[in-house]
Amino acid sequence: MFTPIMSDRSPDSSTAKAWSGRFSEPVSDLVKRYTASVFFDQRMAAQDIRGSLAHARMLARQGIIAQEDFAAIERGMAQIADEIATDTFAWNLDDEDVHLNIEKRLTALVGDAGKRLHTGRSRNDQVATDIRLWLRDSIDTIDMLLTDFMRALLWVAEQHADTPLPGFTHLQVAQPVTFGHHLLAYVEMLRRDRERFADCRKRVNRLPLGAAALAGTTFPIDREFVAQELGFEAVCENSLDAVSDRDFAIEFCAAASLVMVHLSRLSEELILWMSPRVGFIDLADRFCTGSSIMPQKKNPDVPELARGKSGRVFGHLIGLLTLMKGQPLAYNKDNQEDKEPLFDTADTLIDTLRIFADMATGILVKPEAMAAALRQGFATATDLADYLVKRGLPFRDAHEAVARAVRAAETKGCDLPDLSLEELQGFSDLIGADVFAVLTVAGSLAARDHIGGTAPNQVRAAISRLRTAL
Repeated sequence: MFTPIMSDRSPDSSTAKAWSGRFSEPVSDLVKRYTASVFFDQRMAAQDIRGSLAHARMLARQGIIAQEDFAAIERGMAQIADEIATDTFAWNLDDEDVHLNIEKRLTALVGDAGKRLHTGRSRNDQVATDIRLWLRDSIDTIDMLLTDFMRALLWVAEQHADTPLPGFTHLQVAQPVTFGHHLLAYVEMLRRDRERFADCRKRVNRLPLGAAALAGTTFPIDREFVAQELGFEAVCENSLDAVSDRDFAIEFCAAASLVMVHLSRLSEELILWMSPRVGFIDLADRFCTGSSIMPQKKNPDVPELARGKSGRVFGHLIGLLTLMKGQPLAYNKDNQEDKEPLFDTADTLIDTLRIFADMATGILVKPEAMAAALRQGFATATDLADYLVKRGLPFRDAHEAVARAVRAAETKGCDLPDLSLEELQGFSDLIGADVFAVLTVAGSLAARDHIGGTAPNQVRAAISRLRTAL
């Protein structure tokens, strides 16, 4: 990210605003700062240059501007791109936003050719195009990072396809699963996230340019040519909608919010699992911090902060919904407020995904602690009920018999497999000596041998399918 260099030159005929001819007095300095967006929208400079070059190429192709003007515009834009890349571009508050800053610099470099660039367009369709180009690039980056994170989780899941873990409901031990199977649940969530972003990208990838201020333009433009030049799949087919629509940005923030929900849920589990009271995992030191007063502490700051940042992203979604809900057609200045929440949403999600892909491979699993927890919660009780059903007992009767067996084991201070055969047969005469194979964690896991089940061979098969899909 380049460092803005704000010019303090005073307004004169060369720095007057593009629309100042209508007004009898200059804008106050306070209003300039209040209404300017150049402090944050300059990050779209590359997209603005790309869009302007495609527009200029079309104007020349249509004979609206001369080829000489287009050549001058190309030359000037190349210099501007270099100045921005080297942090020597002088961003000027008087020019309000990234678009006018670039146009003013272009005019200073190439003269009247720069003034002709804006023929047949408005800042309304220009900014809408730039946002869509920027957001499309961001979606592509996010898709790559989601894929990287999924691969990292698949790698850890494969190492622990056989590692038993208590599955919980209501934070109470429910049934045995494997740690690998548990991680695959998050891979499935992330797979749906990728699908949502891919679907969102289709609606982002429509060209507003050519709608001009709100009604289209009287010049013989070729919007399809510009769309092809910029890689858009289609053009926005209503000029009013093209300049005032921001639902693509809202949809992006909604998709980002769902990713952050999933990352926040995983964060919560990592935090719980890392607690010494649970002790299922440890995180690599580079993702944790200590305490300024308690020397023994190792705090899971990264997942905690990700859990907190989810609220930040949710807030941006609500902010954009609120921004748009009362706006009449077409463009309104309110829409300047769409960029900061959109930019911050993308930045937050990209940073979080990047660090989570690294953090996942640094998870140290502690199988002994997981096995000890499985011995505390009667995790194979459902397996005993299923055993009785397979012997002919109706499920509700089996449920009742096992519930009484659990109560007896709880009173005795032991797990179900620790009860004697005679004790177990006291709850149902259908129980035979083979019941102990059913009551083991390994037996419980192996019995769930179907697509979506937690049997280790099914976990490995799921990993293979997911890798193929990626």
